[in-house]
Amino acid sequence: METNDVTRDNFGQYALSATGPGPALMGAHTLLGNDVYNRDGEDLGDIKEFMIDMATGKVAYAVLSFGGLLGMGDKLFAVPWAALKLDTTNKRFTLAVPLAVLKDAPGFDKDRWPAMSDKTWAAGVHKFYGTSYSGE
Repeated sequence: METNDVTRDNFGQYALSATGPGPALMGAHTLLGNDVYNRDGEDLGDIKEFMIDMATGKVAYAVLSFGGLLGMGDKLFAVPWAALKLDTTNKRFTLAVPLAVLKDAPGFDKDRWPAMSDKTWAAGVHKFYGTSYSGE
């Protein structure tokens, strides 16, 4: 079964796309589990979590799951929100990173999350994905 914002629309808010909130505003629960592909059409994984900067109220990272079998051995990646683009046609996200490059991305084990508020860690992640980071 395909899962995307429409299939997880608990309130019917996206049923009438002409008048609904998407894609300018989307409920977080409708985006969790969405697939992430690259520009070459390769499946890079799916979104497991959103990390929100509590000082600004903005999404800082989407945590992407990649690899493993049936959820076992998955490697997680904190992808800066600015690196993801919503593909409304295919109802998924696009990340401009080749699959071979993502295998070398700074990732972490699901049981050992990094200190994402650490500025050195954040600067390295943003540098990898080519997004700006102010360090504030």
